[in-house]
Amino acid sequence: MTRIVEPAEQPTPEAAAPARETFDSLNPATDEVVGTYPVHTAEEVEQAVARAREAALWWDSLGFDGRAERLRRWKGVLARRLAQLCDVVHTETGKPHGDAQLEAVLAIEHIAWASKNARKVLGKQRRAAGLLLSNQAASVEYQPLGVVGVIGPWNYPVYTPLGSVSYALAAGNAVVFKPSEYTPGVGKWLVDAFNEVVPEHPVLQLITGFGATGAALTKSGVDKIAFTGSAATGKKVMASAAETLTPVIIEGGGKDPLLVDADANLDAAADATVWGAFSNSGQTCVGVERVYVHEQVHDEFVAKVVERAKQVRAGADPGAQYGPMTMPSQIDVVRRHIADALAKGGRALVGGADAVGDRYVQPTVLVDVPEDSIAVREETFGPTVTIAKVRDMDEAIEKANDSTFGLGSTVFSKRRGMELARRLRTGQTAINAPLSFAGIASLPFGGVGDSGFGRIHGPEGLREFARAKSIARQRYTAPLALTTFSRSEKTDALVGKLMAVMHGKR
Repeated sequence: MTRIVEPAEQPTPEAAAPARETFDSLNPATDEVVGTYPVHTAEEVEQAVARAREAALWWDSLGFDGRAERLRRWKGVLARRLAQLCDVVHTETGKPHGDAQLEAVLAIEHIAWASKNARKVLGKQRRAAGLLLSNQAASVEYQPLGVVGVIGPWNYPVYTPLGSVSYALAAGNAVVFKPSEYTPGVGKWLVDAFNEVVPEHPVLQLITGFGATGAALTKSGVDKIAFTGSAATGKKVMASAAETLTPVIIEGGGKDPLLVDADANLDAAADATVWGAFSNSGQTCVGVERVYVHEQVHDEFVAKVVERAKQVRAGADPGAQYGPMTMPSQIDVVRRHIADALAKGGRALVGGADAVGDRYVQPTVLVDVPEDSIAVREETFGPTVTIAKVRDMDEAIEKANDSTFGLGSTVFSKRRGMELARRLRTGQTAINAPLSFAGIASLPFGGVGDSGFGRIHGPEGLREFARAKSIARQRYTAPLALTTFSRSEKTDALVGKLMAVMHGKR
């Protein structure tokens, strides 16, 4: 939670410069001020990018091994001070320390993978030149873009932005990082830790502020923007970046389905549903929001979900499974979705309208919710889940794919898991386990439709932050000179015959 602190209108005569605008970071459970941060102006953002431009040259000059060594030292700092990092995350987001540790641990794994595999993925690779140009040695390598701007979210302020930051750094880029205005302290902690192991140049810089600061970053001349947030804001980022033809990676949230087949392990599926829907207060872009269950096991599955959901509670005490809503305005979204579902005939088997408080939202399990309800169509981003009965998995696939979103998904089935996973229109699918794809560093992560485009993580994530450079080197003079005005008719005829032999067969 944030609070704006206006600059003084009449600076004291002794002041060397007018007071700058700042904002407070607040603990969402108590409204306690936990930090005060500057609102960086467009001019300051441009200055940061200019510094990054010079730093990028030095960082690139270290080579894969030099960068990997620094990234290993960075992850070492994060691992040794894990408890301290978790405290900062807990204070700014309200999530329990265990959940804060989970996202930090996954982020450390991604730093390790990116640093270890950057050379293999981005280094020089030989390519076949083909028969016509067999005198050429062909190769491709991936060069850093230069400066990457990363705009991070508040729900996973370590794991999500570092999925872009660490891969961009491993690829040889400098990074200017704007964390969410709700979690600037987490962003500062991460950048300060990096600067301890890379003190020579501002390879990773922090800028803080609100939407205007992020907009300034998109127009600042960076070579790519990596954004995570809502689809609506993602469209604004794209429009702004388009003015300078700056490429973007967009991760715009999801309305993720979970499918339960007739042969599924219902205990495992129910446990995954409850955890996927309610952990982190439901503020998870790949969290479970919709469940489609085969009619043969629907009632038994629902009973198991209800039993487990009743054991989950939001609160600030150690016995609570999750904390407050980090962004206060999201509470109204959750309230509106629940109210619409109930008004259209849905039933709350756990929670309901009374589950929504001033800071906390208790678990809500909804059934009989029409598919045109906003609780099914729009991203709720809160601790609610809808469960629907389907006659078979074909109907489940049809309803799951009938969405503008397409980020994550989950399938529980003993026999048809792979088949069903391939048919889901999402960027990634977990089979018989919740959200497992997020913890596998070698797998790319991203969405389709309103969930965005581009990929972070894995080899694809490294290549997102590099440009392919193709090189053809002549090894000897070709007997058939094709790229010259002195090419003879005899050569053309010979090439024509060669093509008929090589490619003319029916």
